[in-house]
Amino acid sequence: MSVDMRRSGVPPRWSALLLGAVLGVTGTAVVADPAAAASFTKITRAAIDPSLTVGRGASVAFLEQEAEHATTNGTVIGPGRTAYTLPAEASGRSAVTLDPGEWVEFTLPRAANAITVRYSIPDAPTGGGITAPLTVSTKHGTRTMRLTSQYSWLYNQYSFTNDPQADLLHPDWWITECACVPAATTPAPVITKPFRPAHFYDEQRLLLGRTYQAGDKIRLTGRSVPTTIDLLDSELVGLPKVDLTGVNVLLFGADPTGRKDAAPAIEKAIAYAKKAHRNVYLPPGVFQVNRHIVVDNVTITGAGNWYTIIRGREVALSTPAPDGSVHTGVGFYGKDAAEGGSRNVHLSGFAIQGDVRERIDTDQVNGVGGAMSDSTIDGLHIQHTKVGLWFDGPMSNVKVTNNVIVDQIADGLNFHTGVTGSLVRNNFVRNTGDDALAMWAEKTTNSGNVFDRNTVQTPTLANGIAIYGGHDTTVSNNLIADPIREGSALHAGTRFGAEPFTGHLRFTGNTTVRAGTYELNWNIGLGAIWMFALERSIDADVQVTGDNYLDNTYNAIMLVADWPVKDLYSINNIRFKDLKIDGTGTSVLSARAGGSASFENVDARNVGAAGVNNCGRFGFPPGGSEFSLTDLGGNDGGWLGPYVPNVITCNDRPTVVPPPAPSAW
Repeated sequence: MSVDMRRSGVPPRWSALLLGAVLGVTGTAVVADPAAAASFTKITRAAIDPSLTVGRGASVAFLEQEAEHATTNGTVIGPGRTAYTLPAEASGRSAVTLDPGEWVEFTLPRAANAITVRYSIPDAPTGGGITAPLTVSTKHGTRTMRLTSQYSWLYNQYSFTNDPQADLLHPDWWITECACVPAATTPAPVITKPFRPAHFYDEQRLLLGRTYQAGDKIRLTGRSVPTTIDLLDSELVGLPKVDLTGVNVLLFGADPTGRKDAAPAIEKAIAYAKKAHRNVYLPPGVFQVNRHIVVDNVTITGAGNWYTIIRGREVALSTPAPDGSVHTGVGFYGKDAAEGGSRNVHLSGFAIQGDVRERIDTDQVNGVGGAMSDSTIDGLHIQHTKVGLWFDGPMSNVKVTNNVIVDQIADGLNFHTGVTGSLVRNNFVRNTGDDALAMWAEKTTNSGNVFDRNTVQTPTLANGIAIYGGHDTTVSNNLIADPIREGSALHAGTRFGAEPFTGHLRFTGNTTVRAGTYELNWNIGLGAIWMFALERSIDADVQVTGDNYLDNTYNAIMLVADWPVKDLYSINNIRFKDLKIDGTGTSVLSARAGGSASFENVDARNVGAAGVNNCGRFGFPPGGSEFSLTDLGGNDGGWLGPYVPNVITCNDRPTVVPPPAPSAW
């Protein structure tokens, strides 16, 4: 991309934002060498060599290829991890920006008839997004994808705004940019607008109409505005599923073109199917649904999530609902737990496409919601809702498997309040606006739940997987990459009014990549795994076993009690065993709390600062830190020995040394 962006014909503000995103991180723009392309574009998982993630994360039908590894005459941006920039939110922290007429070309590694393109285009000058074409070229001709930024570009402080010129939403909050509380500061600080732009990317899927073979090329060409391409996923999609025994919604008047409201017809089909003890079948088509469809004791199957699409508009309510919602939108909801909830609900094989463009926390505009016990959610594709799946218990025995959850304004999935005996396995989650996968034991504890073999990429705020209280919880064999800011890949916290941790909490066999982000409010780096005592101590049986923490931006492990309660709460007897830590920008362990932890066979290499940053409770007593370390042996790399049992080594903001790329151990 030319440094002189006037030739692109886009408004100067767009140009400044894009150029700032490129140069603000790397200082230079690097043009890829087309001759460097291999026989096919490099395949990655979470933007690293797939051999480093074997056995971790979801098994998916598509192959990931990063744009920065493809052939292009555009500009490679990044790598860079500074929040509020395009590289930081890209998978692998790098992407390719195309001026109009420039292209990036991918060589397919295996047969495919469908692609997903993750991209970013500019916002409108006053917010709200634009649309722009992207040409998709193959040996058989060209197609046009109509890109949009209507579901991206948020600004300002939580809970954000779509207005790039808005004043501070909370001038009474302390902000890092001026190290002050603006409303209490004289003279008032000058706040640059747009303030904290974020959530830049979106993605679109396209069926190509025929099957292309390994070695065939897919070229993406920008046409009217600067277009940043992050990656391309390619997939061989099977034929639509046909259910001749199911109750077909077309027979009840559902319009498969998306022009007419299909909700009444779908509800009639559900009512008939329940009486006839049959399933409901959603055939190929686009079905317009602009409100919740309440489901109970019913099985609803689609033709596959590439073929059956339930699409809706967000609708403003004339008066707020009892739960505080001011909008409604497309979603499949169980009955409220206070009404007994729903049971025996089985949803599979269709896509849910919402229309949520702003974050309003009271709105129930989630893809799947309510309480559903003894139920399954399988093979859905959920996009542009507030939260993909938000369950409000008490409820039990729900299994969420094999879903794709992307481009959410808030969480990907949340088990909230009294969810028990439930499983989330083999789901792919990308580009959430808050925790990608969460368990929140508010008021009534969660118990016996498992998050297993899921892949999480690029949550733009907060954590990849977050556990807020609960009993007997397991987080295992997941792959989490590129959390952007104010969160970690793995998190356990006594926060948000959650019930205490009791029984056991297990983090087992997970891999994190490019985690350990910057915490804006504290002005320090976090860890790939972060435990936080805010409202009470963490003193359950917590074990972290067999995890791999790769290419950590700051620390690998962070244990912290919030400053106002550092002398009240502690983090006790955490056991770390059989970990591989390859690359930390700062320390392996940062302890900013009272308490203790033990380490056995925790190997670390490419450590950027002291192996242990031990501040304890910041009392600095003569006998050593208030946080003690036990060496149980086998901790290779020399990172631990000098600091046992409680040597004070408190340097919260050491120079960050970017680690080399991770490699086989």
